[in-house]
Order: sequence, then structure tokens, then C-alpha cells
Amino acid sequence: MADTKVKAAPKKSTASNGAAAKGQGKTVTTVRQPDPVMPGTDKPTAAASGKAAPQPKRAAAPAFPKETYMQWYEQMQLMRKFEDKAGQLYGQQKIKGFCHLYIGQEACVAGAVSALEIGDKYITAYRDHAHPLALGTSPNAVMAELYAKATGCSKGKGGSMHMFDKSVGFVGGHGIVGGQIPMGAGLAFAEKYNKTGKLCICYMGDGAVRQGALHEAFNMAMLWKLPVIFVIENNGYAMGTSVSRTSNVTELYKLGLSYDMPSEPVNGMRVEDVHEAVARAAERARKGDGPTLLEFKTYRYKGHSMSDPAKYRTKEELEDYRHRDAIEGVRHTILSNNMATEADLEAIDEAIKARVAESVEFAENSPFPTPDELYKDVYVQADYPYIHD
Repeated sequence: MADTKVKAAPKKSTASNGAAAKGQGKTVTTVRQPDPVMPGTDKPTAAASGKAAPQPKRAAAPAFPKETYMQWYEQMQLMRKFEDKAGQLYGQQKIKGFCHLYIGQEACVAGAVSALEIGDKYITAYRDHAHPLALGTSPNAVMAELYAKATGCSKGKGGSMHMFDKSVGFVGGHGIVGGQIPMGAGLAFAEKYNKTGKLCICYMGDGAVRQGALHEAFNMAMLWKLPVIFVIENNGYAMGTSVSRTSNVTELYKLGLSYDMPSEPVNGMRVEDVHEAVARAAERARKGDGPTLLEFKTYRYKGHSMSDPAKYRTKEELEDYRHRDAIEGVRHTILSNNMATEADLEAIDEAIKARVAESVEFAENSPFPTPDELYKDVYVQADYPYIHD
């Protein structure tokens, strides 16, 4: 779970900066994207031609213990199956409002949780269902929050975009684009001021780097050597526009170099690479050397939100990335190194399906918040006298 910390010898990131082809046929993306390949496979170009993707040829030597791979598999499958169900429920209008799914990006959270410690803080934008699940929040509480029920992790007051769980160090999803970046620096300031030895990891999307608050936060974080890890989850499109159409700098990690901030690209489709990069950044932060900027090159299989048909990309591109799936990569490593059997993994899958089904039943049967909840949790002071007229 969240207290697992695994050390491995640092190695060079395997992220690729290859640019997608421009002006060829129906290709619509010009964004620089990662070129992650599942362990034991050739580069998966066959998928774009409509042929079957190549199958694994050889066993991938495991870089981490069996327990870590099994933890990653279970965490990422929980995120995936939970989000799949959330998408179905949204289509049934059981979940309303906005809903941004994390399907495809699971390694960006799982690898960070295994590299960090209990007591570290996590903050992100509004694509935020997976983070508390990986940290140990009950799926019941997350699903109930999606249903806007009183038993939700934010008491039904936040919904999809505003998950919080202080008990596991998750300081929320935030709806204002880029608004969480200075708050992440502030959380890190508090950890340094209180001499806790803990840090904050602050996630943002590739669209959020256009916000001026990022530059103010980066400057102060470096000036004060705050223990914060800034993470850009670059899934290529922000809401629906490729990075190359919105920025002259398409390798987004380079933005940190303007502030002499240690910065690097990371293959966000490979959980081992995420773990190693976060572990290096955490070591620097805990030593007092200040912040790090990591660009997780990742990919979302769904649109920006449930209302986005994602017509700005081709089916061939989507299938290419599905053949680089982080969960399948971990699954392959587990099976090819005899860490578990197909039956073992199927049993995990079935148990996760049951947990997700239980979360739906829990949410369905939970009550909505009562009207008086409107006046609670507004101020820390419980008897604050100026809420009512």
C-alpha cells in the first residue's frame, strides 16, 4: 500500500521524444508523444496498419520485487475497473456533472505511491479519482462522492472534480486549471516549516503549464528550496488541442530549466520509470535540495471528459497506445517471470470487480447530504457566527 517504498538502482529514463508525423493521410496530431514499448515487444507500428500488434517475445527482467509488481497490478486494475464503471454509470445518468476519467494514465499514480512515504501529500487537478484509490481510500467513499452522497470522501459536496481524503494525504482535486500548482508549493512550504521530513507531489496537466501561477510557484519553490515534486501529466492534448499548437516548447520538462530546477522527461506508460524518477526527486527533496519537475509522457484512452468525443485524434493512434498499456506491461512482467499465474491474476481481477460492484451498491443506498450541510465545513471555526444572515 502507500507505505511501501522500494529502492532500485537509478537508470536513464526510457522516454522518447519522437514527434508524430505531420500531414500524412488522416493523421491529426502533431504533438511530441512518448514511444513506450511493452517489455519484450517490438515497436508497435503494426497496430496503425490494422494488423495485430506484435506479441511479447521474451521475458522482461524484473527491476523490482514480486510484491511491488503485484501491488502495482492490483492498484492499476482497481483504477481501471473503477473508471470503466464510472463511465458506464455516467452514461446511465447515475453520475452527473463533469467527469474526467484516468483510463490509460494509471502508472503515473501507481509508480509515485510506491516511491513515496506515508505522510507525503498529493494534490492534483480535476482528473482525480485514481489518486485516492491508489493511496488507500475506500472505493465506496470515492463512488459515493461521484453520486454526490453524504458518505462520499468529500461528504457529497465536491463530486468528481473535488475528491479529498486527508487521512491518506490526498489534498484534493482542484477545478481551476493550474490553481493547484501554488497550493502544492504551499503544502511543501508547510512541511519544510514544520520540519516533518515529508514532501508534496503536485500533479498538473499539459494545458495547465500555460498558467502564470506556475512560474510564480516555480520561482518561489526554487528560491526557498521547497520539498515539492511538480509533475506534468502530458497526455498530448490538454482539453483537445495538441501541445505543438499551443506552445513553442513541446518538451515541457524544459520549462523547469529556466529556474535551474532539476527536470526530466519520464515514460509515463511504464510504472517502473515513474517509480524511479519520483524516488530520485524525493531523495533530493528530503535532503533539502528543493523541487524537481517531471514530465510524465502518458496517454488517455478516453476524451478529456465524458462529453468529449475525442475526434481530434485517429483510431489508429489510440490503438497504438493501447498496445503500450502500462497494466499489460506489468502483467507481462509478472507472468513471464513466474511471479504469479494467469489464475492468480484472474482472481485479483474478480476480487476488484466485486469491490467496484460493492462501491456502486454502497453509493446507491447512501443518503444525499441534508440541507444543513450547506453551512458546514465552510470555516475551520465550528461556531463561526457570520454564515447565516
